[in-house]
Amino acid sequence: MTETSFFALKELAQDSLFVPVTTRTTEQFNRFVIFEKDIPLTYAITSNGANILYKGKPMEDWSASIFKRMNEESVTQAELLSILQREGHQFDGQMKQAEKLFFYFILNSLPSLSEKRALNELAANYGWRISLQGRKLYFIPHAISKGTALEFICKQEGMELIAGAGDSILDWDFLQNCRYRFVPNHGELARLSGIGNHILTKSYGVGAGEEILQQFLKLQHLKV
Repeated sequence: MTETSFFALKELAQDSLFVPVTTRTTEQFNRFVIFEKDIPLTYAITSNGANILYKGKPMEDWSASIFKRMNEESVTQAELLSILQREGHQFDGQMKQAEKLFFYFILNSLPSLSEKRALNELAANYGWRISLQGRKLYFIPHAISKGTALEFICKQEGMELIAGAGDSILDWDFLQNCRYRFVPNHGELARLSGIGNHILTKSYGVGAGEEILQQFLKLQHLKV
């Protein structure tokens, strides 16, 4: 992030509940260097919502409830992979695991629009969904949702979801519950239509993050 972004986030986090929300696993998230004295983190959502960290520690009850729902609502990963193979879906790339919760492929070649649509329909029939982020094709059970995790935190704290930002279909789970939604001018969501009202940034990449944080500060100063 830019220096301007860092100081904007520092100011924002002093007077607001700032919650990082990521598809990255808890282990991957913990690799980030975050200066707690500058940017306090009471909560963080990792593994696409399967885990909630409270003051750096996983909330075990939340994770257990997600595993329970996964077992009730979705076929297992092994079953899904068998179904995909049976239906003739082959993936040119390396498969990665995410904490035994979901999996993804780092693709050498991207699926066509029709292939992606067919994959999504097939996965949905068995309690899963897909998201293509760059070269990463994610397969995630329906029970794992950033939106439900963030709703839980808001209920715990008695707070309203004011503003959020995200660039993937998986981020729409929580963005649709925000009063103000910001989407950087790159990634999945920027290329989709019909996903509801949102504010598209003028900037790309790291500049989009800076632009979004400045918008967040304006909202904070307006006391919305």
